[in-house]
Amino acid sequence: MKLIQPSLSTINFWMTIEDTDKLEYALAHGNYKTRKLAAEALEKIAKPCSIPALLKCINDKVQNVSIACLNALGKISPNDELIKTVVNKRFNWVKNVREKRAKFEANKHVKHTIYRWERASKKSFDRVKEQLKRPMR
Repeated sequence: MKLIQPSLSTINFWMTIEDTDKLEYALAHGNYKTRKLAAEALEKIAKPCSIPALLKCINDKVQNVSIACLNALGKISPNDELIKTVVNKRFNWVKNVREKRAKFEANKHVKHTIYRWERASKKSFDRVKEQLKRPMR
């Protein structure tokens, strides 16, 4: 079953009439663009009744959607200590992921020298082989 995704004008219309139920449904069941637009619209409406839907979507697999949800939560309830700690921890996690990705991209073309240690068994095998090549007295 294919769901029809609401357009930007539809989401803007829902935002102007403050229809949080439809925006929360779009946030839960839309594609990633729709989810991001719905989170931004809920941020502009800033009604506390949409906090549970935003909390469900902060662990979205698309980072832009989870960041939009975090921004909306930060604007809707800036004085709530629980939401402050959740938002700060999540933003730190996103920052760490981006730093790791940037570090990987920066070092992608660097060639590393790998040192191979000599194995004692190979060294002794070569020594015995050389002794066998010599004539016996």
